[in-house]
Amino acid sequence: MKRIIKKIAIFSMIGMMQIGLGTSVIEASPLYNAPASMQYHDDRQDRDQDRHERERDRRHRHERERIENERHERAMERRHHESYQEWRERQHRERERHEENQRRIAHDVLDLILDK
Repeated sequence: MKRIIKKIAIFSMIGMMQIGLGTSVIEASPLYNAPASMQYHDDRQDRDQDRHERERDRRHRHERERIENERHERAMERRHHESYQEWRERQHRERERHEENQRRIAHDVLDLILDK
């Protein structure tokens, strides 16, 4: 009985050593480490791409703001057929609309910033 227990103990220790040796070889393998260096390169490209996207989004936001401001200026002018009271009422509605559009533009910018 003692011989069988000794053999079982010896063979199980040999098996554990082989498993341990195999895992250390796999960890040290250059094939295993290669994706990490490639990932660093991809991260750098992603950062550059993100920077370009942010710049494009910034230009797009400025363009939207410019268009909205031009539209607002045209809408605020008095029409030749309007009474003074109608013009003031239209100005009030236009100011509210303009503020809402500006909030939407700012909200879109925040969404872009927070999503990335």
